[in-house]
Amino acid sequence: MTTMPGMWWWVGAAVVVSLLAAYLIWTDRRVERLHARATSAAAALDAHLLRRAAAAAVLAEQMDAVELYAAARIALDAGSRLDGGDPRLGAGADSGEREAAENDLTRQLRRLAPSADLATAEPVVAASRRVALARQVYTDSVRDALINRDRPLVRVFGMARGHDRPRYFDIDEPTLTPSLTEPPRQLTPREAPSSSPVKG
Repeated sequence: MTTMPGMWWWVGAAVVVSLLAAYLIWTDRRVERLHARATSAAAALDAHLLRRAAAAAVLAEQMDAVELYAAARIALDAGSRLDGGDPRLGAGADSGEREAAENDLTRQLRRLAPSADLATAEPVVAASRRVALARQVYTDSVRDALINRDRPLVRVFGMARGHDRPRYFDIDEPTLTPSLTEPPRQLTPREAPSSSPVKG
């Protein structure tokens, strides 16, 4: 009977070790899952950016917009050169160039004349909307991966050692208005219509 306390101590220690091992395995798999999610989101954003640039090039040819066509071609070229085709945005040496090219394309799209045919411009408007959604998903995925990989337990055990550190893809808001012009300007209090009641 004198060995019972010692036996229970060993049982308790085994339970603690088992729980710790299970937690470490779960954490390691979470690191893998979050980085895989960020890579998948980057590939989706990359595809939508290329589709937007292609649609913008077509629109530029239809409208004979030389500057827009040049910006679209630069965006396409920057995307094809990014890290040798690696879909992870921001991981290669040309990531800053890609961001600048995409921002310039957005500015060129917003500078189009308000007389642009809506039916002709709709593919670009829709593609820009998809880029905005894909960028938000990618940003959330990168944030989650960075938060997780910076946890002390993950750093101590080197669980993220086999993954490149993801980074945000910093571009301007790509969503366009249906007319492809600059977003509507907010009215100042002096320009806003008066809300005072009409005197009888």
